[in-house]
Amino acid sequence: RGLGDVYKRQRLVREKERQLITQLSRTSAWNLEQQGLFPKRRKLNPSGGTAVCWLYSELMEFVNSREVVNSKGEY
Repeated sequence: RGLGDVYKRQRLVREKERQLITQLSRTSAWNLEQQGLFPKRRKLNPSGGTAVCWLYSELMEFVNSREVVNSKGEY
């Protein structure tokens, strides 16, 4: 593994990219997060502000753990 792989796994992801990666709306992700079923968001500025992010590696772990359903609703 090169340094680029480590960086890619640990990089921070903002909301717009999070939606592209997970294919979940903001509300769906928030609901799953409140149930402990989605990676926890992290504050970009712990001393204040509202900007949040997620770790790319945690989002990918979430995506890879989901069952795939085809267009007929079958697993």
